[in-house]
Amino acid sequence: MTKLRAYQGDITKLAVDAIVNAANRSLLGGGGVDGAIHRGAGPGLVAECRSLGGCATGDAKITAGYNLPAKFVIHAVGPVWHDGSRGEADLLAGCYQRSLELAAERKLTSIAFPSISTGAYGFPFRNAAEIAVSTVNTFIQTPTSLSEVIFCCFSAGDQRIYEELLAGNRSATG
Repeated sequence: MTKLRAYQGDITKLAVDAIVNAANRSLLGGGGVDGAIHRGAGPGLVAECRSLGGCATGDAKITAGYNLPAKFVIHAVGPVWHDGSRGEADLLAGCYQRSLELAAERKLTSIAFPSISTGAYGFPFRNAAEIAVSTVNTFIQTPTSLSEVIFCCFSAGDQRIYEELLAGNRSATG
């Protein structure tokens, strides 16, 4: 079974197989989590990202972790929130789904997600957390190499929301 848990802290410090980057379409770094991951990984990350040719919204690409404790970085490009009528929920779910697929393809056992699209992109936090937990729970219904999925939260309030959502899915998460 795959264990799901919420954690408050710095995603760049987690020693997991992969951390997910809330990236922009260029994959070349930015603010927030994206900037912190690029700073932590060092110049090798941006050099590899340049070779990827960007990434579409709702998709993800994987690179090495370079100077981070994580072996890999999965760059997921979330949607900018407008009003919910432009397919934002499906695009956000696609970020989580594709990130999980990339991890499973490489037979990774642990992955940590930030709250994709909830910062500068303005996605309502609870709505985004519900999409994240639901997408992960659906994915792990099929056997996978993943033994742990961490939802890495910026604040204690964010962590409480994830813990509440995860408690409602205890039977699915073990």
